[in-house]
Amino acid sequence: MDRTLIAAALAASIMAPLTAMVYAEGEGSRDALAPGSVSRVAGMEAWKRIEAVVTHPRCANCHVNAGGIPIWTPAGETKSRVHGMNIHGGASRIGAEAIPCSTCHMTSTLPNDPAPAPPRAGIPWQLAPVEFLWYGQSGAEICKQLRDRARNGGRDAVALLDHLRHDASLSGFIPRGWEPGEGRSTPPGTFEDHVRDMAEWGAAGQPCPE
Repeated sequence: MDRTLIAAALAASIMAPLTAMVYAEGEGSRDALAPGSVSRVAGMEAWKRIEAVVTHPRCANCHVNAGGIPIWTPAGETKSRVHGMNIHGGASRIGAEAIPCSTCHMTSTLPNDPAPAPPRAGIPWQLAPVEFLWYGQSGAEICKQLRDRARNGGRDAVALLDHLRHDASLSGFIPRGWEPGEGRSTPPGTFEDHVRDMAEWGAAGQPCPE
């Protein structure tokens, strides 16, 4: 593929999260709870539920390292594996160097079709930024990353809620985790449950397991 096209694709993949952060500002503040209004014990219980979501294959499979190889959990299976068909996200994180994610994963706000049709979302399909490595990480490691502004896109607890709401407004990857198409497993609870848990965890001071 032409180097100019790859560079343009890479630039787009970098700018997309930054644009989302700008337009997300303030959208989640209505979900936020007053700091200190939730006890540490309750906050830790909320984290346990959050951990069950973020470590689920629907959430973790695209949060991979710089190798850029997404993880895949085929329909009807529970064990994750390297994505089939020799898929590689590349440095662009959208597969521009080989087979773009969009070849199969269409951008659409329509409901996902039953498996084995590829899941889609309302935003262009891509791997999470390499800094947001979740796959293979422990719950404690992910927890500390989520509360670390140097590793979570500069977001405080309220901005994390903003991120959830903004992604949902675009029918993005996060809410689609609960709507992947019939035949695929989903994280526990619902998207709204996850938002409430994130609000409680934030109000408790974002406690993490040691």
